[in-house]
Amino acid sequence: MATNNRQSLDAPPVSRTRSSASVASAFNYPHGHLNSLSDQQEDALQKFKALLEKRRVWKRGPPPSHNDQTLLRFLRARRWIVEDAYTQFKETEDWRAANELNILYETIDLDAYEESRRLYPQWTGRRDRRGIPLYVYEIRTLDNKTVANYEKNGAKSNFSKAKSDGKTSPGLMRLFALYENLTRFSQPFATQLTDRENPDIPITLSTNIVDVSGVGLKQFWNLKAHMQAASQLATAHYPETLDRIFIIGAPFFFSTVWGWIKRWFDPITVSKIFILAPNEVLPTLESFIEKRNIPKKYGGDLDYSFGQLSIPDPAWDGVVAWDNGYSSFPTGPMIWEDVEGQPERLQCVAVGYENGKPRRERVCTIPRTWTPPENEIQPTTNGEAAAAAPTETEAAPGPPEQGAEHNKSLESFHTTDSQVDTQIGTQIDNNVDALEKLGIDEKKPAAEPTPAVAQTAV
Repeated sequence: MATNNRQSLDAPPVSRTRSSASVASAFNYPHGHLNSLSDQQEDALQKFKALLEKRRVWKRGPPPSHNDQTLLRFLRARRWIVEDAYTQFKETEDWRAANELNILYETIDLDAYEESRRLYPQWTGRRDRRGIPLYVYEIRTLDNKTVANYEKNGAKSNFSKAKSDGKTSPGLMRLFALYENLTRFSQPFATQLTDRENPDIPITLSTNIVDVSGVGLKQFWNLKAHMQAASQLATAHYPETLDRIFIIGAPFFFSTVWGWIKRWFDPITVSKIFILAPNEVLPTLESFIEKRNIPKKYGGDLDYSFGQLSIPDPAWDGVVAWDNGYSSFPTGPMIWEDVEGQPERLQCVAVGYENGKPRRERVCTIPRTWTPPENEIQPTTNGEAAAAAPTETEAAPGPPEQGAEHNKSLESFHTTDSQVDTQIGTQIDNNVDALEKLGIDEKKPAAEPTPAVAQTAV
């Protein structure tokens, strides 16, 4: 079993919190994550590494080109089938190289970043009971006009120093700077905080509250293409970064929208989406998130409004040492780096471009409490032959595999049918007109979730 070096687990002044999320979990976290692997999963990880190394898309190091927790995301997403995980990993690496994602994130203009941040899921500064970052997303801010302006501004401005493959829209590329912030800032930060049940497990997930209240059927339809493209690219290139997704404020017609959404994600992600009736919101959220970390809007105690920057957690007191006048995390991209001469600490560095000039300023330092396992070269017998053999071990919850269908490229994650979409669009226009004539408020939440889409979280 893989191990890591954690320094003074009991020393940091953050109190330990016993999680009750496992009672409500259907996913057996942290099973399948680094330092919580079965023998079969560990074997699949070693075979995956050998296959990647053989095909020259991963370097063993030290340090390795990609850490173990990243590789495990692809294995979990592809149900521990090594060859399938390789296909997704290779396509992701090609996409990242063609669009220079690292350069994009570290050189993005701060105004462009902030415009994107205000439209998409935002970190509240808090975490769920397992220590996973908590994000909130209010869909109604993303109306058709706003998206059009966002795409227009992105297309005409040179918002970063990165090149593009010309296939992904500039607006979506700016969105993926936010995903980079999740994987390069929020998750690594949460990993170093020890006030959680499994402090030896690196954080690679996010918990999301998605508020769809006040959104009409026509607005959903107008956003469909944009949301579909964003969701499918995120599923393909940032696998297993989403954990539970709580949908709140679903109107009575949401079963129609749910029919679209299910086609955009892989089955594992779909199984993590919970649609909550009004009376279920607080009890369900509270089973996963401490009440002090739930926004007041949803019955909690956190004075947070969508659009504002993350709110520092009192649990950080004595852990985060702010620098250069900061007392909270600023907007824009941030990365974690070693502190020269202080191997026991990490520093948060704000990067990006501001007024045409590069920004590089230290925001804070924190104790380094978690270090990735040393990259030991493990001997194998009949190495290449063993690595090349796809192995399925301990499949994640979800529908059984569909044979050859499962081995298609990432396009198999979704289905499209423009003719059906056109028919549905006409039907939606007619339905909206009818609702207006009848005086029915289509944005009013349903009293109870539609049985076809409601899922219980506990």
